[in-house]
Amino acid sequence: MIKPDLSVPIPSEIRAVHFIGIGGSGISGLARMFLAAGVPVSGSDRAESQNTRDLEALGATVHIGHDAAHLGDVDTVVYTGAIWPENPEFLAAKERGLTLLHRSQALKYLIAGRRLVSVAGAHGKTTSTGMIVTGLGRLGADPSFVNGGVIQDRGASSDVGSDDLFVIEADESDGTFLLYDTSIALITNVDADHLDHYGSHEAFDDAFVAFADRAREAVVISADDPGALRVGARLTHPNVVTFGEAADAAVRVVDIVTDGPVSFAIEHAGERAEGRLQVPGRHNAINAAGAVAVLLQLGYELAPALRAVEAFGGTVRRFELHGTERGVSVYDDYAHHPTEVAAALSAARSVVGDGRIIALHQPHTYSRTQLMHAEFARVLEELADHTVVLDVYGAREDPIPGVTGRLVSDDFRDPSRVHYVADWQQAAEYTAGVAREGDYVITLGCGNVYQIIPQVLGALRGEGSED
Repeated sequence: MIKPDLSVPIPSEIRAVHFIGIGGSGISGLARMFLAAGVPVSGSDRAESQNTRDLEALGATVHIGHDAAHLGDVDTVVYTGAIWPENPEFLAAKERGLTLLHRSQALKYLIAGRRLVSVAGAHGKTTSTGMIVTGLGRLGADPSFVNGGVIQDRGASSDVGSDDLFVIEADESDGTFLLYDTSIALITNVDADHLDHYGSHEAFDDAFVAFADRAREAVVISADDPGALRVGARLTHPNVVTFGEAADAAVRVVDIVTDGPVSFAIEHAGERAEGRLQVPGRHNAINAAGAVAVLLQLGYELAPALRAVEAFGGTVRRFELHGTERGVSVYDDYAHHPTEVAAALSAARSVVGDGRIIALHQPHTYSRTQLMHAEFARVLEELADHTVVLDVYGAREDPIPGVTGRLVSDDFRDPSRVHYVADWQQAAEYTAGVAREGDYVITLGCGNVYQIIPQVLGALRGEGSED
């Protein structure tokens, strides 16, 4: 893993740019925006994907595999912290004296003085960003945006708009959300995560305080989340707007009904507006309140703002239906923290009816699994009817001895409700064997767990392994 050097000056002009790991969900969005700005784009990744194919169709030159020769005549190379210091393209860029920018610096280059809405928080960022972008579009605005997932209403995770607004999902994982000149900061929650970077809960809170107090116009922050309350109490910003279910929230969500697509009302400054979302889950009513609070700060009225947010149709990898076989519906969700897993499973519970929920959980990173395996087990056992646990997706981390998916399964109080299996085909067949008509299978994790879905659907059709 590479620690970003944010002291590198961002050039005033980038003539040609190369992205290391161009197929990633976040960095592919940046590549799209550089292409839209007319900048020649090249990049490399370990394997072909839909993102790499889409970028090639848009005009990018994409290489599979990493090699110094791929840099060509670019003047700038963009990287993420997920690559290793010995990456040949990274080393070659250093040797040639090319400008090496972390992805956050490349994004800052694109923002270039726009009026920026930055969405931060351990959970809900992608959905909240999608709600704001969708809402702005329905209200007649044309913002630029970069999100961590494809927004259904826009069919993309990023785009270049014609007005001065720019909306981003800001990344607190490595502190780079402090790099931007934010006008309106939305903090969905401050649930401690990424302690491998911050080192302590206190340092994590400190970063959010700095992020919020630097906002030029307003801070929109949860009135319900304990971490957000801690941070909020420390803010010196003159315009702090709270949202949530709390009685003292400035933008208050009330009368939440989760039977199917969630419905609710929002109260603000003596006004009330009724809303009904296309996506399920109590947490999405809260996310909508935060998005509406941002739109209020941008000058829109309550009722039109809520109607615009209602148009949000979800984002890819957020409770996304991939197929139904034998009466069993198979969904995917990006949830990779216990709070996110709880929200995803609660949303599924609100729409599954008499069916059961079978969670197919892929723990993400060794450090998080080592720290939170008991909490994952508690949430999964409480909210899913049965859980299948895969092995850890290490992402940028080296393995930690003894840290496997078994840590999660061993923490279940009732071992009959969990099954740990490292082999994906066996996991798919076991899941299909447990599932019955009316059930929901939901893959959980921000790694590559979604790639098991074709095997699960095949197993449901009776297409077992050939062994």
